[in-house]
Amino acid sequence: MIDAHVHLEQYEPEISEQMLSEFPNLGIEALIAVSMNLDSCVRTQKLAATYPGVVRPAYGFHPEQPIPQKAELSSLLEWIERQAREDFIAVGEIGLPYYSRAEALERGEAFDMEPYIQLLDQLLELAVRIDKPVVLHAVYEDALIACDLLEKHGIKRAHFHWFKGPEEAIARMIKNGYYISFTPDILYETEIQELARRYPPELVMAETDGPWPFEGPFAGRVTHPSMISDVAAAWGVLHGYTSSQAEEILTANTKRFYSL
Repeated sequence: MIDAHVHLEQYEPEISEQMLSEFPNLGIEALIAVSMNLDSCVRTQKLAATYPGVVRPAYGFHPEQPIPQKAELSSLLEWIERQAREDFIAVGEIGLPYYSRAEALERGEAFDMEPYIQLLDQLLELAVRIDKPVVLHAVYEDALIACDLLEKHGIKRAHFHWFKGPEEAIARMIKNGYYISFTPDILYETEIQELARRYPPELVMAETDGPWPFEGPFAGRVTHPSMISDVAAAWGVLHGYTSSQAEEILTANTKRFYSL
């Protein structure tokens, strides 16, 4: 299988090395390693060079952090564009800051979304220019803004990772053929299970978003890419597939989306 979304460079090096060494025995073929900012991109690039064909890098700017200064953003955009000649898989992780905004509003603070919308617009424009798919962090009502921007740029290859959102967004994403991916919380979150029943099987992938920790049967465990097997099994039950059938479908979807 392929972990469709993981922050590999966020793990301690000894942990990531151990995990990667275990892949051959666990049926893990590769992972899509997303990035947070320019420093993160560089670390991801080094991991991809160390584990060619296994670590498939994506470069971007995660929205749940302060907007970069103009010079920092220019450096990031230029750096990503220079890598377009190399073997990197997507522009990501990019999107909109739902959780940061919610926390700010809960504290009674103002939060200006416009700079984040403009940043996402620039990153999507870059993805079109270099012909790469995009990996999106856009949940709940933010997904509708993301859909607006994707449609504006004519982007068809969009992957909404760990998605949850309103019916309007779900219907629009299905209509546009956007992919989503499920994490281990599909084993214990009713909301996610309902979405998994609703979303077309041919537009679904499995991810861990590691090192983000999970609850339920995963409580207290380091998030490992092998957990996508549990995701596949749980997703398969919802659609009447065996575990092996589910793994085959999700893996084929990931390969198709990322042109692997």
